[in-house]
Amino acid sequence: MTVARQFHLVTAVVVTATLALQLVLVLQGGRVLDETSPPDLPVRLARLVAYFTIQSNVLVAVVAWQLARDPARDGAGWRVLRLASLVGITITGVVHFVLLRPLLDLDGADRLADKLLHLVVPLLAVAGWLLFGPRPRTAVRTAALVLVWPVAWLVVTLLVGAATGWYPYPFLDHREDGAGAVVLACLGITALFVVVDAALVALDRRLPPTADSTP
Repeated sequence: MTVARQFHLVTAVVVTATLALQLVLVLQGGRVLDETSPPDLPVRLARLVAYFTIQSNVLVAVVAWQLARDPARDGAGWRVLRLASLVGITITGVVHFVLLRPLLDLDGADRLADKLLHLVVPLLAVAGWLLFGPRPRTAVRTAALVLVWPVAWLVVTLLVGAATGWYPYPFLDHREDGAGAVVLACLGITALFVVVDAALVALDRRLPPTADSTP
């Protein structure tokens, strides 16, 4: 097994175990962000899936398992999936560190899951791409298609929040600091997505091709 396959396998195992741990905690009524009174199980599961953090980690898991099998994986759809996982998990780490980390007061297994989802997995995913690629695998069209997912997530999240009163992140809740603050947060996060997306595409083109870049 090549070093690239070994690294991707480790990433796949870590992120899968992390998602399993978070699922167990939710099933047991564990806290998600600052919730102190967990709702019924079906609602908890629906809210778990609604978190952008969880969706990003799931994409990383799917990609890592595929790369563990074939480090030179390629294909038009796969390129979008790969870049989406990188953009999503990078944003997850940045937004958590800047906006959410000061709000959290977790301990025990909840704290462990939080650190794995928001710190360890992002570092593994980005490091794996920098070290082993596969590169090159991006284009302008790929980058444009990647943005469909976060924009759709944001629209759906705001619509569901308006209907139910629940938002996965406090900076999307107009009751916290007003609708103006939510608009600014959405614009800022959208701009961050575009910047990270463009930066990864630029790096993909400028960094040396990886040894396993050819299918």
